Amino acid sequence: MKSLHIITPVKNSIDFTLETIEAVLKSELKVPFTYTVYNDFSTPENTRRLEEAAHKYHFELVNLADITTHPSPNYLLVLQKSQQRAIAEDAGLLIVESDVVVKKDTLQRLFDGALSNPKCAIAAAVTADEKGEINYPYLHVKGKEGQVYAEKKHCSFCCSLLTPEFLREFDFQQLDASKNWFDVTISHEALNVGFKNYVFANLLVWHRPHGSRPWKQLKYKNPLKYYWLKFTKGLDKI
Repeated sequence: MKSLHIITPVKNSIDFTLETIEAVLKSELKVPFTYTVYNDFSTPENTRRLEEAAHKYHFELVNLADITTHPSPNYLLVLQKSQQRAIAEDAGLLIVESDVVVKKDTLQRLFDGALSNPKCAIAAAVTADEKGEINYPYLHVKGKEGQVYAEKKHCSFCCSLLTPEFLREFDFQQLDASKNWFDVTISHEALNVGFKNYVFANLLVWHRPHGSRPWKQLKYKNPLKYYWLKFTKGLDKI
């Protein structure tokens, strides 16, 4: 792993996303990196704001509307394109979702941690609220604060690095296109092909759960409506 290809998929929620972008670009990285934001059919106004930010901060912006007519979410396309690029550059694929804010040392420490742990497929930072309390989707990590350990279930992609060694072993073209999200599937495939997934409970990132998908707040505020939308509209397939 010679470098990092950092990506942030986004649809709207631009204020949160700009905080994510600024934090990534302020990271104290010692390794070469590229940073690409994938705009998944945000509104014209929010697309304009992203284009202005790309010009100001000098990151790469891919407007998915320019390359596909498939409706959002297009997480699968983002993963497939970024996997190809990461493999070509012998780079780790580092996903920082648009509702996450990293610390200055988070990304470098994930890079170092992935290299230092044997057969690492995924190196995942743990999510916390602004007070530093571990939150969704890593509530199961409570009690393991400060530890680094191999996870037997799955890692979430809120802030996770996928190593090029693993990316070369599992082709994302094989993923089920009927689904929306792939962290569970990819985590399990990593274990199936002999790799390990590591949770870094000593690396906390600020996470606003479902900040990039506000409708999912219904899961807590109005669960009946959430599950009705999930099953009748085919939303949020994992």
